[in-house]
Amino acid sequence: MTSTIKLTGKRQATFPKALCDELDLKPGDAIRLDKRTLHGESVYCIRAVKRDETPSWFGVFNAYAEGRAHGMTAIRESIAKGRKRELERRYGKVRS
Repeated sequence: MTSTIKLTGKRQATFPKALCDELDLKPGDAIRLDKRTLHGESVYCIRAVKRDETPSWFGVFNAYAEGRAHGMTAIRESIAKGRKRELERRYGKVRS
């Protein structure tokens, strides 16, 4: 099978459906390109990254994020609360 993949101006690529089917790739999956030398020429091997190759910490905070707002205002408020708690832990009651 030979496939041609064209890059956009943002260096994004669309893989042909047949290639994705052959590699068992689904939207959001990761792929790995391994550089090899074959008969003195550089070639790249493409393969799907298996789930067990995903870092063990990946997704560890999902339980904390579930049901919470993720906008910048909510993030800043959360950071401010955390800083206030830390100051109170170190120095006692802090005025708002």
